[in-house]
Amino acid sequence: MADRRRVLVIGLDCAPPELVFDAFKPELPNLARLIDGGVWGPLESAIPAITVPAWMTGYTSKDPGQLGIYGFRNRADHSYTKLQMATADLVTEPTAWDVLGLAGKRSVVVAVPPSFPPKPIRGSQVGCFLTPSTDSQYTYPPTLKDEIRKLVGEYLVDVPNFRSHDKEAIVRSCREMTEKRFEVVRHLVQNRTWDLFSFVEIGVDRMHHGFWKDHDTAHPRHDPSSPFVDAIRDYYKLIDEQVGSVLELVGPETAVLVVSDHGVKTMDGGICVNEWLIREGLMALASNPSEVTAFGKLDVDWDKTTAWGDGGYYARIFMNVKGREPNGTIEAADYDRARDDLAARLRAIPGPNGEDLGTRVFKPEEIYREVRNVAPDLLVYFGDLRWRSIGSVGHGSIHTFENDTGPDDANHAQHGIFMMQDGSGRTGRLDDLKLLDLAPTILDILDQPVPEDMLGRPVTRHPRLAASGAS
Repeated sequence: MADRRRVLVIGLDCAPPELVFDAFKPELPNLARLIDGGVWGPLESAIPAITVPAWMTGYTSKDPGQLGIYGFRNRADHSYTKLQMATADLVTEPTAWDVLGLAGKRSVVVAVPPSFPPKPIRGSQVGCFLTPSTDSQYTYPPTLKDEIRKLVGEYLVDVPNFRSHDKEAIVRSCREMTEKRFEVVRHLVQNRTWDLFSFVEIGVDRMHHGFWKDHDTAHPRHDPSSPFVDAIRDYYKLIDEQVGSVLELVGPETAVLVVSDHGVKTMDGGICVNEWLIREGLMALASNPSEVTAFGKLDVDWDKTTAWGDGGYYARIFMNVKGREPNGTIEAADYDRARDDLAARLRAIPGPNGEDLGTRVFKPEEIYREVRNVAPDLLVYFGDLRWRSIGSVGHGSIHTFENDTGPDDANHAQHGIFMMQDGSGRTGRLDDLKLLDLAPTILDILDQPVPEDMLGRPVTRHPRLAASGAS
């Protein structure tokens, strides 16, 4: 296979430009060589900038609206309670490996979210962190599951309880997970025939959420005496070593891409979005909770409710529209006006000291090529992602500094990373790259036509590279 053109995509979930390109670069020799010897730059994520649907945005070159996936949990219909998790079954748009399979090319796909349940592909697939347990059938072909068990024993799909106060356990599990994932990757790189090899390491994301306040000296809860001050830095060194061990197994015929689905930033706190809606008279409860209560357990009076929200790193706001929801209160003719008013009021929510948070509010039809399935009426980046959305009620305040899903130090940022060494000798920074460009770039490197309905463009054909050649 020495003269066979191939593509290796190394996914580092949540890796930010600020660390990989700048702060940590001197201590990451393998990633540094990819940067200095190739094309690189910040990579604009999807909206929302979250693992699901961002990775599929990259591998299909379709936006979340076209995918009909707006987060990990999605409304299954216009009822108030029926939600569905974003499993692989919800992805109906063709991925890069689907397109390559039709052209007779083979792929190995490891832990690219969402990839549970695994689908038959021309090649091999290992499920992502959404796999409920390794007791389930999480590989394709099914025999690969036993092959992995024999290789590494208990394969970890994710860090158990990564939102907890047991920091030692998080570090230990994250490192074990990463070492085993890369052992599986090295094994498959050497023992499978492939044209595309794509994998994602979720550990970067888990370490950020668990230890960002220890790392970031500007974090409002930073403690310089914490024993975990260097936990993230040390983990990146492990990642770099593991990346190097994979690069040793591929030759110049293999184009190497390193990609992240989004970045990371300090989380200042949370906006209790349903608490705010209640105070604004836009949501009503038949009975008030005596303690902090998850939205799904609230006794909502839908006949008196205009809107409700979902928690997470961003907010999804849903409106109660007559003829659409079972107990709608907003006349269809008033929908646009009511939504504009609600968007303006959300943007105006102040910080705890009355300051402007810089909140961004998005209408799906304005940011997506198409809107499929049941989309939120609004998507909200509180504080431009420095504040998360808290869906539970009973906090006694609009602002909270405790996360209702467990300890968490970080939110996501809109830009991740991109690096590429494709054998062309071209080097330099590009500042207008998008996650949507990933699938077209893979296809172009492998001399396959890019489907016309893909939204991105091949980085290999970027105008600056074409104009300057090697820089």
